[in-house]
Amino acid sequence: QGQMTESGGDSVQAGGSLRLSCEVSGYIYDNFCMGWFRQAPGKEREGLVAFLRDGGVEYSDSVKGRFTADKNNANNILDLQMNSLKPEDTAMYYCAAVGGYCSVATWASGRFPYRGQGTQVTVSS
Repeated sequence: QGQMTESGGDSVQAGGSLRLSCEVSGYIYDNFCMGWFRQAPGKEREGLVAFLRDGGVEYSDSVKGRFTADKNNANNILDLQMNSLKPEDTAMYYCAAVGGYCSVATWASGRFPYRGQGTQVTVSS
């Protein structure tokens, strides 16, 4: 009923680009607030993107201006275009969903019922 599956992770050099996708089940896509977060080994979970109820998109300061998130409503897919990648962007990237309101801070809290298995992004200098 509730499933999220990320893809698109890869190894790239600094300054490069990647596009991540997250396939979302219809149940989640239609009823939950969604977004992206990442987690590097030994580091705290970092919220990156939240798709807001008013149709807007919230970005964390660390990715604003470099990452662009979109929703493909026809196919229930979330996309994350990542440009100007830096070594500090290296992490496992996840899409996630929660009922009701969400923000970038939601993902950092860890209080959400759905997330994918993650896709690894590695950026070398």
